[in-house]
Amino acid sequence: MNPAEKAALFLERLRDAHPDARYELNWSTPFELLVATILAAQCTDERVNKVTATVFPKYPGPQAIADADTAALEEDLKPTGFFKQKTKSVQAMSRALLEKFGGEVPQRIDELVTLPGVARKTANVVLNTAFNIPSGIIVDTHVARVSQRLGLTKKEKPEAIEDDLMKLVPQSDWTFFGPATVLHGRYTCTAKKPKCNACIVSSICPRIGVEAPAS
Repeated sequence: MNPAEKAALFLERLRDAHPDARYELNWSTPFELLVATILAAQCTDERVNKVTATVFPKYPGPQAIADADTAALEEDLKPTGFFKQKTKSVQAMSRALLEKFGGEVPQRIDELVTLPGVARKTANVVLNTAFNIPSGIIVDTHVARVSQRLGLTKKEKPEAIEDDLMKLVPQSDWTFFGPATVLHGRYTCTAKKPKCNACIVSSICPRIGVEAPAS
């Protein structure tokens, strides 16, 4: 089975397994999703959600974060790890958002990635999830791992993986494929001890790079 056929079957089975797939960060505005995605770097979504449950009401919008006392904001973001850099990133992003876009999150990827701390993956998360815009395919560590193991890509860099996936998955399915594949990678095709016996595509997966016996 070639990569295009695998991708089509995987997409079909993802729809059966995760029909309502969504990115698991909690948010109520595109700006909140943007902040949460920045905070989620090297941190679990669950922990980020616990932090933002108190941070978002305390700092409602880009002006509040831009004007926040840096030391106080660092303390609030501390549980997410790398909190000094994350504080710097969300404050710089908020200030740039106010200066460049009047505080409104832009709906174009070329504009979003001009903001400090916002790379293509973060921009795709916001555009795909908050606006349902198929700007590309979200490629985080889960999507990268699943795509490599399934043989949909041989690439290592996220943007190169995304290029391969965008050729295999119809654009109309991009906003679903990313979040659904994240869920598959988070709960089934895990980094250690993937649950291959419970996998929706176990019959066609070559298990590339899976070293330990599946459980």
